[in-house]
Amino acid sequence: MREVINAIFYVVKTGCSWRSLPHDLPCWQTVYGYFNRWGRDGSWEAINCFLVKKARARAGRQARPTAGCLDSQSIKTTACGGRHRGYDAGKQIKGRKRFILTDSQGLLLAVWVCAASVSEKMGVKCLLRYLRRSFVLKELCSQMKLVWVDGGYRGDDLRRFAEKLWGWCWQVVLRTDEAKGFKVLPRRWVVERTFAWMLHARRLSKDYEKNRINSLSMVYLAMISVMIRRY
Repeated sequence: MREVINAIFYVVKTGCSWRSLPHDLPCWQTVYGYFNRWGRDGSWEAINCFLVKKARARAGRQARPTAGCLDSQSIKTTACGGRHRGYDAGKQIKGRKRFILTDSQGLLLAVWVCAASVSEKMGVKCLLRYLRRSFVLKELCSQMKLVWVDGGYRGDDLRRFAEKLWGWCWQVVLRTDEAKGFKVLPRRWVVERTFAWMLHARRLSKDYEKNRINSLSMVYLAMISVMIRRY
C-alpha cells in the first residue's frame, strides 16, 4: 500500500500519465483505482484537513483558522478534458477554474473546480455551499470570521451571501490608484503564494483530468505533499 501512495505522488509531482508509471511501482490500473476511490469518498480532503490542523498546531496556532484568503486560477485543459470546461474571456483561457480557500499561512483549506466560463461570484458561491455540505470542511472552517478577497469578489450581494451562510466578514483588498507596476498587496499575496506552491506539482500545470472530482484530488495531493515535506 505504501508503494501505491508513492506511485500516486509520483504522478502528481512528475506529471506523467498513469500508463507511464515506472515498472518498479505497482501497475497503473491498481494505482489509479485507489486514487479514484479515495477521491470519491473524500479521503484526500480529510487527510488535507488533518495535516492543516497538525501544521497549525506546530506553528503555535489554533487548529481551526479564524481568517483566510480566497482567490481563483484559470488553467488550460487538454483536448480530452471532460465535461466541465469553458472559456474565460478575461484570461483568454479555455479550460477550468480553481477556487481555493487558504488560512493566513497559505495552507489549503478547500478547493472547488468548475468550468473557466463560470464567473468569480458564481464560483465562490459554489465553494461556500460545498463547505457547508462537507463535514470535515465545515468543522475546519467553523471558527473563521474574516476572509480577504480581491476586487473580482466585491459587491453587496456576495458580501451578504457570505455573511448569511457563514457569518464571515468579507474584506476586499484593492490596488491603490497611485501604485504603478507590480506591487505586493497586504494579505492577498498569501493565496498567490499557495498557487505557486501548487504549480510545483507538474500534474497541475494543466488540468489533465476528465473527471472534476479527480481535479480536486490532484490539488489536495499537491498541498498534502507540501505539508508532509515542510511539517
